[in-house]
This record gives sequence, structure tokens and C-alpha cells, in this order.
Amino acid sequence: MSTSPFLNLPGAIELPDAADHGVPSHYGSPNIEQRALERGDAIVDLSSRAVVAITGPDRRSWVNSLASQAVADLAPGVSTEALFLGPQGRLEHAVGVIDDGETLWLLAEPTSASALIDWLSRMVFTLRVEVTDRTADFARIGVVGDTTELPAAAPADVPLRWDDPWGSVLPGGWQYASDEEHPSADWRWSEVLVERSALPALAARVRSGELRAAGSLAAEALRVAAWRPRQAMDADEKTIPHELDWLRTAVHLHKGCYRGQETVAKVHNLGRPPRRLVMLHLDGSESVLPAHGAAVLAPKGDDEREVGQITTAVMHHELGPVALAVIKRAVPEDLELIVLDDETRIAAAQEIIVPPGAGATADVPRLPRLGARTRPGR
Repeated sequence: MSTSPFLNLPGAIELPDAADHGVPSHYGSPNIEQRALERGDAIVDLSSRAVVAITGPDRRSWVNSLASQAVADLAPGVSTEALFLGPQGRLEHAVGVIDDGETLWLLAEPTSASALIDWLSRMVFTLRVEVTDRTADFARIGVVGDTTELPAAAPADVPLRWDDPWGSVLPGGWQYASDEEHPSADWRWSEVLVERSALPALAARVRSGELRAAGSLAAEALRVAAWRPRQAMDADEKTIPHELDWLRTAVHLHKGCYRGQETVAKVHNLGRPPRRLVMLHLDGSESVLPAHGAAVLAPKGDDEREVGQITTAVMHHELGPVALAVIKRAVPEDLELIVLDDETRIAAAQEIIVPPGAGATADVPRLPRLGARTRPGR
């Protein structure tokens, strides 16, 4: 694809280590851009992210049989999200989903389209579906709140706007986070699909002052503050949905069978996820944000042990330096941690997202072990 015209706007900077490549990371004032985006006064160029289209009369029932979310009866214009899992329940692809009555649209990570399409194509068999990469035709624009200023594509007369469902637990979902006031309560993130040919005109409106743009770093900071997981940053080859609290919006626990369902049900009902997502409040005295993959350490006697890794670290305009991290389930909730980034040590305080006791929700009677002594009357 050609270079995004947003990179030609005044002040546009693309950072080499940013989560999104090929789009502006910021325009010179990341914190100011965050505030503008949070108010709904700015748009974010996400044109490097993938768009996959599935057409054909069997598209919804077919995807429903493969994905973790119930989409068989998805009405035109209604948004949801879904996960495609491996046989052992490990995350392979996370997608936003919207149907326009003729096409089921999947919003995927920038580098995911090829692998996702390859896998889906191998699962078609005799069904009446066709899977195509439409990233070269459509670009994604992120916004908080009102999207009426954006020229949403509508090839089937339904505007292609995906409203992120993270703000509440979807039917069939489950929340592990115990906070009564979940930080996603005010999350109003949407992504509008526009014709890629319309990007230059949209960038021109920003240049003229008619619209305002924020960089991808602003979107990432608001995402972290909302505890919203993202596959490209917060997942690895071992991730299962429970570890990131993704059962809230991407898993329907009562739908029909799909690949990986056995692991999802077993961990949720009987087991515990081996790791858990946490938000870390970082000591800002070093003025350093740890890199993706930086080690998270916990004290062990007179020494330290690695208990996890940083997935996304940001500078939030109100919270300061914070990060999402995936750590071992058994790490005590009140334990002060250390983030090791190269030679820099950063103190970190936990804010619990997925608690150590997540899972094992089924009320299963426990029989005494054979040979164990029981009290009279038991």
C-alpha cells in the first residue's frame, strides 16, 4: 500500500517501535492529542490495520462455527468481536466483526490478514463463502464518540462503522475483573471504514483545520487506561482468552462448538488461567517507558525472579506512566514489582484486572480423596 497521506501532515512522526507502523504515532504533542481524542475532538489514522471481507449466504453461520463469539444472527450494522483459537484454546486471531447484510467484515491486526485469510480459506470446504483481503480498498479511522464527520463507506447502504463492545459485558460473556466501576464504562471507541481513495481528502480536512488528528500513541494510551486488550501487543503464542479478561466481549460461553471451546470451558468452569493481565503504575522518576517484552520481576528471598512481561507501556495524560503486563497467576496481589528494561529498574505497583482466583466458576462438589479420614456424619 502507498504511504498514508496523514504522514505528510505538519508535525507527523512515525516512531519505529510504535504498535502501528505506516501511520503517525503523534503530531508533536501526545498528551494534548490524548485529551482531544478522549473528548471526541480528534480522529486517528489506522489505515495500516487489516480489513477482511467474507461474502456468500453461508458467511455468518460459517464464521459462527469457527469463532468464539455468536455471529449467526448478527444483524446488519451491529458490532461485536470474536477470537479464532487453536485446538488447545490459544489465541490465533482477534477480530472486530460487523455485517452489512451482504458482507461480513473482519477488522484484524496489521500483519494478520494473510495468515487469517489462508486459514479461513482452508476451512471453506463446500460452503458458499468467499474470503478476500480488502485492506487495499478500505482504511480504518478511529474516533471516540460521534462519527458523522467521517465519510463512512457503505457498499450495501449500511455505513461500515465498528463500535467497540468493550464498554460492557456482552450476552454470553463473563467478566473476571472485580472492580464495580470498570474503567471501560466510558469507553466509546469506534472505527469507521472509509474508501482508501478518500484518505487524501480526509488528511486535507485535517490540514485545513476542519478536522483534528491524534496519533496512534493517543489511542494506545486510552486503550490501556480502559484495560482493553489488543492481540498485537498483549498476546503471545501461549495466550488463552481468560488471561486477558477477553471473555467479557469476545467469547460466548453458551454457543455451539468451535475450535478451542473445550479449553475455554474447562479453564472457566474448573481450572484457573496460568497467567493474568494486570495494570502497572510505574515510577516515573527515570522518565523511561519500558519496551514491549521488558521483564517483570518479583522479590524471592534475597533475590528476584521473573514473573511476567510488559505488553503495552504508555504515558497517560492523567494516570502518568502505566503499563499492561501479563504475569504469573500466583503472584500476590499486593506485591511490589520491578520492571527491568535493559539496565533500568522501574518500581511498579499492581492494579488488579484479572484476579488470581479467576476461573473455576462451576459449583462442583468435591469428594474426599480415597483413604482420607472424614468427620462423623460426613
